[in-house]
Amino acid sequence: MSVISVVILILYCVLIVAFIIGFDKVEHFHLKTIRPKTTFSVVIPFRDEAEQLPGLLDSLSKLNYPKGLFEIVFVDDDSEDNSVKIIEKYFDKLSIPFKVVKNNRKTNSPKKDAVETAVNQAHFDWILTTDADCTVAENWLLAFDTFIQQHKPALIAAPVTFKSVSSLFEKFQLIDLWSLQGATIGGFGIKRPFLCNGANLCYKKQSFLAIHGFEGNEHIASGDDIFLLEKMAMHYPDKVHFLKIDKAIITTHAETTLKKLISQRIRWAAKATSYKNAFSKLVSLAVFGMNLLFLLLLLGSIFRFISWQFFILFFTIKFCIDGILLYKTALFFKQQHILKHYLWSSFVYPIFIIFIALASFGFGYSWKGRRYQQ
Repeated sequence: MSVISVVILILYCVLIVAFIIGFDKVEHFHLKTIRPKTTFSVVIPFRDEAEQLPGLLDSLSKLNYPKGLFEIVFVDDDSEDNSVKIIEKYFDKLSIPFKVVKNNRKTNSPKKDAVETAVNQAHFDWILTTDADCTVAENWLLAFDTFIQQHKPALIAAPVTFKSVSSLFEKFQLIDLWSLQGATIGGFGIKRPFLCNGANLCYKKQSFLAIHGFEGNEHIASGDDIFLLEKMAMHYPDKVHFLKIDKAIITTHAETTLKKLISQRIRWAAKATSYKNAFSKLVSLAVFGMNLLFLLLLLGSIFRFISWQFFILFFTIKFCIDGILLYKTALFFKQQHILKHYLWSSFVYPIFIIFIALASFGFGYSWKGRRYQQ
């Protein structure tokens, strides 16, 4: 047991240290005063988002970018509420070009179908996706434009965080999101990109079409972001980047109930077995192994199968090394005051992650009012 524990601990620590180094290697980008010229088609799939849309629409109306250089393509995925009316009423009084199109369902993945539908309707060179429950920053498009003009990328991943958190439940979710964002940035920094978030993802339309979009993973309901990243990284290894700047941060909401959170995380975890990127699989196995080991050692120390000193040493190492990456991520998002909740969440997280990992193999999940089976 001790030998296995040490092997897993070393592998995990090597990966997290790599992400810490990679996080710092991704330079903090700064806007420069240059004339905007990149054209964007902002793609927003939605389904029954009447409650969330006003916040998004208000933020879109405040975008600091020339109106002739972007359009907004809303894709209606069979909404049954008044989402479409809300969008049309709001934008009818603005000069921002927009359209609402019906989702052309062809596969098992409504989200991928929605993106494909939007790409086929898009007039501009760059596709920029976000979600209906998000809000965008005023200089969001300006940040992407400046980066594109300087780096000539094929795909750009960008940061996502929660708008505000008040309950312990929401704070736990935020710390969990930091771990994903920290690993995302770190992965790009060490030239092993394996994570991104479709709520803030930008890519060249021509590149998307050249790699045939989501062809090859249409049967998987989720993964419109990560599977696309895998294909882009394979075809354009030097042209996938992370935009590390606060002006590009997208904010969204934490899940409101445990049931919704579990369903969301099962959906995210379900696609892990279909990853083609060996590094993605290695990270998934290391995280699973480390958290399973944490629980086994905790139980072992309680029932005196192992010494409690060994568990304390194990926990201290994990707590410190995870904490460094989380601190860097929290600092970037200017949310470091939430770190005071890191200690207790360190005991909850292993239980949560192991449950999700096991559930993703045997249970289906609900998403936007639909049920999916594994």
